[in-house]
Amino acid sequence: MLAVFDKSVAKSPEGLQSPNNETAVSALKDGFLAQRFASNHSGSVTINLGSSGFLAYSSDRQNPLLPRLFAVVDDIFCLFQGHIENIAHLKQQYGLNKTANEVIIVIEAYRTLRDRGPYPPDQVVRDIHGKFAFVLYDSSSKTSFLASDVDGSVPFFWGTDSEGHLVLSDDADIVKQGCGKSFAPFPKGCFFTSSGGLRSYEHPRNELKPVPRVDSSGEVCGANFKVDAESKKGGTGMPRVDSAANWSQHY
Repeated sequence: MLAVFDKSVAKSPEGLQSPNNETAVSALKDGFLAQRFASNHSGSVTINLGSSGFLAYSSDRQNPLLPRLFAVVDDIFCLFQGHIENIAHLKQQYGLNKTANEVIIVIEAYRTLRDRGPYPPDQVVRDIHGKFAFVLYDSSSKTSFLASDVDGSVPFFWGTDSEGHLVLSDDADIVKQGCGKSFAPFPKGCFFTSSGGLRSYEHPRNELKPVPRVDSSGEVCGANFKVDAESKKGGTGMPRVDSAANWSQHY
């Protein structure tokens, strides 16, 4: 799977950007990265999100135990890879029918947050048990929501291209082609929102500190983000909002 978001939709963390990164290119210009993905993954499908970027996915060479799924419900687009272990419980929690799969559960969880927000997003992601990574885009509000499980069971990488756009994929080589040295594995047990940035759902009150990654040649290559036990964020409680308001604007 692949997602590229314009920096107006998902602002890349500064720590992810490597200095003197001359190998990065514009992932969105002339469909560069979408074309590279299509040439490397047979049967790929690309979803154009207009000025916000694009999503792409393929079942080519996927792990049967960690399948890739895609769905659109109303204005919400979601790419999901992996497997949810407590799927029956979550179907009941969100009032879904028995045929609902993992990607539908993620969309409904997000929609519940967006429209009603009875609890914080870190709890919503923490309630998902299993091996997973997902990328969600809400075209009605131009917001993104991303997450990875606590063990990093699904390969999931992110990076910053030459124009500051955010690139995400389960294919590290694709991310490198767009971002050069400004890339890293997406942090385990973390989620990212357009308005709140990167946070740990295991330690939601702690800041995340970028630790520069160094490659085999000794050059800085993006950053790993670690929980800073010494620093605390403000409260993560989310006020209830009605269906006309977007939860992410309150977070």
